[in-house]
Amino acid sequence: MLIDTHAHLDFPEFENEIDAVIARAAEAGVTRIVTIGTSIEGSRRAVALAEKYPSVFAVIGVHPTSLEDAPDDLVAPLRELAKNPRVVAIGETGLDYHRLPSQSSLGIVNDPNIAAITGGSACGVQQALDDAYKDMQAAIFQQHLDLACECGLNVVIHQRDAWQDTLDILQNYAGKLRGVFHCFGGTIEQAQEVLALGHMVSFTGIVTFKNAQVVQECAAQIPGDSFMVETDCPYLAPVPFRGKRCEPAHTRQTAETIARLRDQTLEEVAAATTRNAHGFFRF
Repeated sequence: MLIDTHAHLDFPEFENEIDAVIARAAEAGVTRIVTIGTSIEGSRRAVALAEKYPSVFAVIGVHPTSLEDAPDDLVAPLRELAKNPRVVAIGETGLDYHRLPSQSSLGIVNDPNIAAITGGSACGVQQALDDAYKDMQAAIFQQHLDLACECGLNVVIHQRDAWQDTLDILQNYAGKLRGVFHCFGGTIEQAQEVLALGHMVSFTGIVTFKNAQVVQECAAQIPGDSFMVETDCPYLAPVPFRGKRCEPAHTRQTAETIARLRDQTLEEVAAATTRNAHGFFRF
């Protein structure tokens, strides 16, 4: 028995196919799927799916790159959704510095007229844009964490190019909640930092890629009670499906690869990750 701990079943890629997708997952031994909200509306769709399908559970939140479309008060609707017993965590939430505003606004920040209006150099304008964006992400991340504490739920964490800032914020919540760093692609040393704070990591199909030696080494060495498996579908399809749409059934290929890396059987990895998922999401 396997659990896909991070899927996006509400995305357009699965429209009108959910029954077949869930059936294929069951055939592959994936008996539970956690579908993740990335916006308020997406979180509502996740809850609706969880209410309709017994094997599906929902996580609710606003992705850090979706904040511009979020309402001024995003906590109130999330708090209301969290009352639903099919909701098993808050997220995905976190920090993402991969594409900062300055990178999409180079024409603006390099315009001397804009710099003159703002009373600074183009470089200063660029830095101000990026700092404001990071501050907004940090504030919303903390709102999610506060809500998780209020609701007694754990947190699904998105982190991209913001490692230390993410850890620094989580330090303030030590002992209050647990998080899972989803789609983990870091080193074993970084994983140990996460575990030291009481959190977990989750591996996607990236672990099956030929050029993923770092994450493969991590998956081979990390303690068995510290990780889960996921697809992040429709993204990151594992080998041999790379380049195609990913779906929950592909959790099996990820688990099989991890089993080989750890010199374990698929059954052993499935049992451990299922146990870990039960403990984290409290199904």
